[in-house]
Amino acid sequence: MSTAAATARPREVLADLLPATRLRDVALVLGGAALTGLAAQISVPVPGSPVPVTGQTFAALLVGATLGASRGLASLVLYALAGLAGVPWFAGGTSGVSVSFGYIIGMMLASAAVGALARRGADRSVVRMAGTMLLGEAIIYAVGVPYLAYAAHLSLTAAIAAGLTPFLIGDALKAALAMGVTPTAWKLIGKR
Repeated sequence: MSTAAATARPREVLADLLPATRLRDVALVLGGAALTGLAAQISVPVPGSPVPVTGQTFAALLVGATLGASRGLASLVLYALAGLAGVPWFAGGTSGVSVSFGYIIGMMLASAAVGALARRGADRSVVRMAGTMLLGEAIIYAVGVPYLAYAAHLSLTAAIAAGLTPFLIGDALKAALAMGVTPTAWKLIGKR
């Protein structure tokens, strides 16, 4: 009697609905990086904080959810490397390392985590996406705030006041928007 184990195929993310080719994956990674760079240009200064409100977190979470962990991570790594190399597409058209670079590192990790959860079906319902987006936001802050404290020579309390507290409502709204996008897309496509 054969006891061959059936290989479990991971669930699809939205990007998997496109015909599978190497060119598709490259285009998706480039597109994810470009979307993040474009979203970073939506930048509003926050009084008393060296970190502006941007569309980057929305893009990073959406890229992870729609592309999956590996392509999402690759997109955010490409975004970060290009910005470090001088492409002016960090918040407000900047590039290079700044006191807010920790948030970009956090976005790389969050995109991968959100993508991994989306691959397990978390992108199919608003409720599951809510938890996924909250986890993604928590990862971004878990890296960004301590980095801000270190880079700006702030106490952890001051870094929380400057780099977390002013952003909670805006990030909750961005997460709500992101958590509605993928389940709605699946519903429109007719797959659950």
